[in-house]
Amino acid sequence: IRVHLMKVRFAIRILGAIYLSLSLSPIAAPQKPPLIEKLSPVGTQRMTSQRSLIDDLVSRNFGSGFNGNKAHDIRLLQRVLDQGLVTSKQTPELQAMGIILGDLLAADLGMHWVVYQDQLGRSKVLRYRQTDNYLFPVTMISRRIEVDNREPVVEIYQKAYDIVVATQKKPPPLQ
Repeated sequence: IRVHLMKVRFAIRILGAIYLSLSLSPIAAPQKPPLIEKLSPVGTQRMTSQRSLIDDLVSRNFGSGFNGNKAHDIRLLQRVLDQGLVTSKQTPELQAMGIILGDLLAADLGMHWVVYQDQLGRSKVLRYRQTDNYLFPVTMISRRIEVDNREPVVEIYQKAYDIVVATQKKPPPLQ
């Protein structure tokens, strides 16, 4: 009986240690909700500069720039990638392409740009109305290209579009 009692105590100590380590780990810690802010004038100007960076490149190489027409602009984004005008090492240009993609998504889905800040940092994101539905288009192209994922831009756009449309169709949670 004494040996059995020692085994039980040992097991309880082990389980207690596991519980304690899990309860103190960052994974188990409750997450703070993200802080959402309007774009500042400086943030808006930075995005305008990023748009100009990629628009100038496109205009120089293709004779016309982005115009807000979804089919036209997606085709231009794809040509930039297909012709190697922007490489995986050119993160600012890739993220500028993501802003162009985001502008198209915002226009089609009634979204708007905001600043999203959580424990991982600050990002410019698209928000659907005043909901907790967000898209991170700035990095949609760059993260793929940086790992040599050559998914067509039109498919990136469509996946993001479909995600937002699906959330719009869900009924609100019961309160």
